[in-house]
Amino acid sequence: MRSYDLAPLYRATVGFDRVADLMDRVLAADVAQPTYPPYNIEKTDENAYRISVAVAGFAEADLNVEVKDSALVVSARKAEAEEQKTYLHRGIATRAFERRFHLADHVRVTGATHVDGMLHIELVKEVPEALKPRRIEIAKGNSEATAQTIDA
Repeated sequence: MRSYDLAPLYRATVGFDRVADLMDRVLAADVAQPTYPPYNIEKTDENAYRISVAVAGFAEADLNVEVKDSALVVSARKAEAEEQKTYLHRGIATRAFERRFHLADHVRVTGATHVDGMLHIELVKEVPEALKPRRIEIAKGNSEATAQTIDA
């Protein structure tokens, strides 16, 4: 595996700590990515997204969705069943999990629904007015006033 030195990035930039940390996380080779539970991330509109997590076997009371430090944390813990069941084959995994999604600036969670074994989390990117592009009107200059100023 190739390793990258990000030291020049740290020396030449100010205020891009989150980007540098993200690059460090992505390029870290020793971090094993969990595959359970499976999920989809889809773009539903220009500034809207949906994360769908397959949570078969979990009830709504077993699921927890929260936002902490610019990260969406989805976790589940199955309540212990009072009755003992004897399985001949157990193919549906209901083990506890925690899945983290790092959110970009100005992305917020607007809601979550649990339907047919899928947990759907709705997100929206709200760009503040100060960061939106704006058109600057160009005023017409008075050519006579400019000529009089030059002559004086």
